[in-house]
Amino acid sequence: SCWYTMANTPDERKKAEDPPEDSQCDSGFGIDSFRSINQEDHQNIKRTSQESSSDNKKDRDKLDNVTEDRLDSSYGSSSLTVESLKDMFQDCNISEQEETENTEATEYNEQEITFLTTISEDGDTILHLAIIHEEREFAEQLISLFPKDVLDIQNDLYQTPLHLATYLNLTSVVQALVHKQASLELQDQDGNTPLHVACEQGRVDCINEMTRGLSVRQLGCVLEIQNWRGLTCLHLATLRRNHRLVKLLLKKCANINTQEGTSGKTPLHLAVELHDPSLVTLLLNQGANVDAAMYNGCTSLHLAVGRQDATIANLLCQSGADKMLRNMEDETALDLADGNDDILALFPFDDIQISGRSVVGMKF
Repeated sequence: SCWYTMANTPDERKKAEDPPEDSQCDSGFGIDSFRSINQEDHQNIKRTSQESSSDNKKDRDKLDNVTEDRLDSSYGSSSLTVESLKDMFQDCNISEQEETENTEATEYNEQEITFLTTISEDGDTILHLAIIHEEREFAEQLISLFPKDVLDIQNDLYQTPLHLATYLNLTSVVQALVHKQASLELQDQDGNTPLHVACEQGRVDCINEMTRGLSVRQLGCVLEIQNWRGLTCLHLATLRRNHRLVKLLLKKCANINTQEGTSGKTPLHLAVELHDPSLVTLLLNQGANVDAAMYNGCTSLHLAVGRQDATIANLLCQSGADKMLRNMEDETALDLADGNDDILALFPFDDIQISGRSVVGMKF
């Protein structure tokens, strides 16, 4: 069987492995509907960076195979035990959902408990699976029923239900999860929070739902989280060249000069590397520090000149970029011009020399 349950005794486990055909939650969505899920159907629901650049053509790709070992020390705990999961449901009641004014709640029976505490071999709870199958109404019923601890359970890929709902753009499910205070800070196996996923996928509506009502401090904390590649949400939006999303994140107080964790690039550095003048202009107009330096001392002007991009180099110079700043290799931007006349024209008086050395390149 591809299912296992949190059962105390062999008899309970046998009963869980072979549930009666009519076993179902009050929504009418039966266990058998989920037993059809196989290994391929609910693997990691995400796209690689290569897929992300193809205009959402593979929005629903759920076939990424993951072979890396889990690093439990890097994540929140996703382990489930018999007692921990069942204890979460001790104070919960399941409603018959009858359309009467005096609806009375009844306690779970044994089959309902087995159903609600069943998880797949990939660590998916019934809520994960409802979202994967895009059963919005059923997922929302489960969300209203479950305590917060269950909503934040991570599967074997460390995805919470909020990660999956965001990927699949199930805005109403995202709204329901956020309303029940599902965590925005839990990170999946790639270090992505649900907001990272939203930025990679361009889910503006999901971002609005997740950030609505947060204080500036709370927003700042979430938006500064880096994934395992060192990227914040604003870095991802920049790399996707999503101008609308960049503006939205800045409006929500994202730090425009935030440095990614591997080399210290700001969004402006990334826009220069993308050779995207309009994105560079957007960031400069929004107040990006034109002279912000990477860990190796390179400014955006160093990058533009080094890539022989005269157009962007000119934009940076017009915004007041300091042409005399040196990187850790003791190079100014001019030192990287490599004889490019269009770029050399941006550096006035470069032909003035003292003792055979250019004034622009000299130290004083």
